[in-house]
Amino acid sequence: MISSMTGFASNESSLDPCGRICVELRSINHKFREVSLHLPEGFLSLEERIKKEIESKVKRGRITCVISITGGAANKIFVNRKLLKNYLAELHHIRNEFRISDNIRMVELINLPGILSLEESTLSKNKIWPILKHLLFKSVQDLLKTRQREGRAIAGYLKVRAGKLERFLKNVKSRFSESVKAKLAVLRSDDEKASFLKDADISEEMERLAFHIKNLTRKLSASGAVGKEVDFIAQEMQRETNTMGAKSSDTRISALVVQMKSQIEKIREQAQNIE
Repeated sequence: MISSMTGFASNESSLDPCGRICVELRSINHKFREVSLHLPEGFLSLEERIKKEIESKVKRGRITCVISITGGAANKIFVNRKLLKNYLAELHHIRNEFRISDNIRMVELINLPGILSLEESTLSKNKIWPILKHLLFKSVQDLLKTRQREGRAIAGYLKVRAGKLERFLKNVKSRFSESVKAKLAVLRSDDEKASFLKDADISEEMERLAFHIKNLTRKLSASGAVGKEVDFIAQEMQRETNTMGAKSSDTRISALVVQMKSQIEKIREQAQNIE
């Protein structure tokens, strides 16, 4: 069964002593596969492993992965006393050298670069990765389920469109046979008849369109990434109907062609959502 490229999943787990770790996946339409990561500070070394977990299951779409850590223990304040002593010594020399009388205030000292910082709770990457890998696996599976659920809805919609195309094509074939017989009856010479059949015959286009409709129905029941194939089939159907419309001078056939083009355009729109 086909899958959509649109989906969402989110899972979280405890990560002592850092609090809780959450993995959120969002996917939207894209011509190819593109994975974008938003990671907490210190997770850069895990970037390739995270991408590999996602790319092993998702074949197409723009996937955004957001990993966040919340609810951890309060960070400790670190005062760089050695750097502070250096600052004070230099400021003392400057004050004496240039005879500056202003006193240094505490707020000015703590705002100097590097004086105050927060000590973050850290975990070994070897300890983080098994927890994160499990969350990623579960989130990817949940994402695939939402994409498959929407894919089933798209497949149902496209099968309805394919059914309508078949009915319109059946009417075109019937009307084409009637219009050809009527036109040939009023033409006298063989040359006129041959010229008319050469210019107005849409038999090949109708046969190719019938083949594309059946091929589309088969693809909708297939598994894997078939979105590009469905879009190609729709383009071919559009080409055949355009040729039929250009060749036919019958108003009823022209009206049916317009209706078929409308259905094909709807198929092409939804093909952009298929993986």
